[in-house]
Amino acid sequence: MAYQLYRNTTLGNSLQESLDELIQSQQITPQLALQVLLQFDKAINAALAQRVRNRVNFRGSLNTYRFCDNVWTFVLNDVEFREVTELIKVDKVKIVACDGKTFAYIYLYSNTHL
Repeated sequence: MAYQLYRNTTLGNSLQESLDELIQSQQITPQLALQVLLQFDKAINAALAQRVRNRVNFRGSLNTYRFCDNVWTFVLNDVEFREVTELIKVDKVKIVACDGKTFAYIYLYSNTHL
Protein backbone atom coordinates (compact mmCIF):
# COMPACT_ATOMS: atom_id res chain seq x y z
CA MET A 1 0.00 0.00 0.00
CA ALA A 2 1.31 3.44 -0.95
CA TYR A 3 1.56 6.35 1.46
CA GLN A 4 -1.34 8.80 1.38
CA LEU A 5 0.75 11.87 2.24
CA TYR A 6 0.32 13.47 -1.15
CA ARG A 7 -3.48 13.62 -0.94
CA ASN A 8 -2.99 16.82 1.07
CA THR A 9 -1.11 18.58 -1.75
CA THR A 10 -2.70 20.99 -4.21
CA LEU A 11 -2.94 18.22 -6.79
CA GLY A 12 -4.37 15.72 -4.31
CA ASN A 13 -6.92 18.20 -2.95
CA SER A 14 -8.03 19.11 -6.48
CA LEU A 15 -8.47 15.45 -7.33
CA GLN A 16 -10.54 14.83 -4.20
CA GLU A 17 -12.74 17.86 -4.88
CA SER A 18 -13.34 16.71 -8.46
CA LEU A 19 -14.18 13.20 -7.29
CA ASP A 20 -16.59 14.62 -4.70
CA GLU A 21 -18.36 16.62 -7.42
CA LEU A 22 -18.67 13.50 -9.60
CA ILE A 23 -20.09 11.53 -6.68
CA GLN A 24 -22.59 14.32 -5.88
CA SER A 25 -23.78 14.39 -9.49
CA GLN A 26 -23.99 10.57 -9.40
CA GLN A 27 -21.58 10.19 -12.31
CA ILE A 28 -19.32 7.83 -10.32
CA THR A 29 -19.74 5.70 -7.21
CA PRO A 30 -17.87 6.33 -3.95
CA GLN A 31 -16.14 2.98 -4.49
CA LEU A 32 -14.77 4.13 -7.84
CA ALA A 33 -13.59 7.40 -6.28
CA LEU A 34 -11.73 5.42 -3.62
CA GLN A 35 -10.06 3.30 -6.30
CA VAL A 36 -9.00 6.46 -8.14
CA LEU A 37 -7.46 7.83 -4.93
CA LEU A 38 -5.61 4.57 -4.30
CA GLN A 39 -4.24 4.66 -7.86
CA PHE A 40 -3.22 8.30 -7.32
CA ASP A 41 -1.33 7.27 -4.16
CA LYS A 42 0.57 4.56 -6.04
CA ALA A 43 1.29 6.75 -9.07
CA ILE A 44 2.50 9.84 -7.18
CA ASN A 45 4.74 7.77 -4.90
CA ALA A 46 6.25 5.89 -7.86
CA ALA A 47 6.73 9.06 -9.94
CA LEU A 48 8.47 10.94 -7.14
CA ALA A 49 10.67 7.97 -6.32
CA GLN A 50 11.72 7.36 -9.94
CA ARG A 51 11.71 10.76 -11.62
CA VAL A 52 12.77 13.37 -9.08
CA ARG A 53 16.53 13.70 -8.83
CA ASN A 54 16.90 17.23 -7.47
CA ARG A 55 18.79 17.74 -4.25
CA VAL A 56 18.17 20.46 -1.72
CA ASN A 57 20.31 21.16 1.32
CA PHE A 58 18.73 22.62 4.40
CA ARG A 59 19.87 23.86 7.78
CA GLY A 60 17.86 24.88 10.82
CA SER A 61 17.36 24.45 14.54
CA LEU A 62 15.73 21.18 15.56
CA ASN A 63 12.63 21.87 17.65
CA THR A 64 11.20 18.34 18.01
CA TYR A 65 11.54 14.93 16.42
CA ARG A 66 9.66 11.65 16.58
CA PHE A 67 9.96 8.14 15.11
CA CYS A 68 6.78 6.06 15.12
CA ASP A 69 5.64 3.25 12.80
CA ASN A 70 8.65 3.74 10.48
CA VAL A 71 7.80 7.42 10.04
CA TRP A 72 10.22 10.17 11.08
CA THR A 73 8.74 13.58 11.91
CA PHE A 74 10.97 16.61 12.41
CA VAL A 75 9.98 20.17 13.28
CA LEU A 76 12.69 22.72 12.57
CA ASN A 77 12.87 26.47 13.23
CA ASP A 78 14.65 29.18 11.23
CA VAL A 79 15.31 26.92 8.26
CA GLU A 80 17.31 27.75 5.13
CA PHE A 81 16.77 25.64 2.01
CA ARG A 82 19.55 25.86 -0.59
CA GLU A 83 19.51 24.68 -4.15
CA VAL A 84 22.32 25.49 -6.56
CA THR A 85 21.43 29.17 -7.06
CA GLU A 86 18.42 29.66 -4.81
CA LEU A 87 18.00 30.29 -1.08
CA ILE A 88 14.66 30.12 0.72
CA LYS A 89 14.22 30.95 4.41
CA VAL A 90 11.21 29.89 6.50
CA ASP A 91 10.39 30.37 10.18
CA LYS A 92 9.20 26.81 10.80
CA VAL A 93 8.97 23.61 8.78
CA LYS A 94 7.66 20.14 9.51
CA ILE A 95 9.30 17.27 7.65
CA VAL A 96 7.64 13.86 7.50
CA ALA A 97 9.84 11.09 6.08
CA CYS A 98 8.29 7.70 5.41
CA ASP A 99 10.48 4.70 4.74
CA GLY A 100 9.73 2.91 1.49
CA LYS A 101 11.31 -0.39 0.43
CA THR A 102 14.31 1.26 -1.21
CA PHE A 103 13.18 4.87 -1.29
CA ALA A 104 12.50 7.51 1.32
CA TYR A 105 9.42 9.61 0.70
CA ILE A 106 9.62 13.08 2.18
CA TYR A 107 6.80 15.52 2.53
CA LEU A 108 7.39 19.07 3.70
CA TYR A 109 4.86 21.19 5.54
CA SER A 110 5.67 24.88 5.46
CA ASN A 111 4.83 27.20 8.33
CA THR A 112 1.44 27.87 6.71
CA HIS A 113 0.38 24.28 7.49
CA LEU A 114 1.62 24.06 11.10
